[in-house]
Amino acid sequence: QIQLADSGGGLMQAGGTLRLSCAASVSGPSFNSYSVGWFRQAVGKEREFVAGTSWSDGSTYYSDSVEGRFTISRDNAKKTVNLLMDSLKPEDTAVYYCAAAYSAWGPRPRRVVQFEYWGQGTQVTVSS
Repeated sequence: QIQLADSGGGLMQAGGTLRLSCAASVSGPSFNSYSVGWFRQAVGKEREFVAGTSWSDGSTYYSDSVEGRFTISRDNAKKTVNLLMDSLKPEDTAVYYCAAAYSAWGPRPRRVVQFEYWGQGTQVTVSS
């Protein structure tokens, strides 16, 4: 079991920077056994993958829409995962969720169905 608490959203002008944080509480398999990702869901749209960090080697991977602008990082000792969002655009406006996928789903899960555990979400609004 893993519980996630995400935070750090807010209102930002286009071109600005925001940092989201995700803190995990774990019972059972260690935090190292989970890939952790960030997803987002805009109004009227499906939830989509944004960025992930692999349980197997800590490597990172991104969606094409944020590659080069967002940076995900994890600290296994602190059980935290952060998402640094740079060069924000109005189309980045959404509720952002951190989520965890157990290692059985493979090293780089991206699909919503692969992530069993979710934070409550944090709103990010980017104004033009």
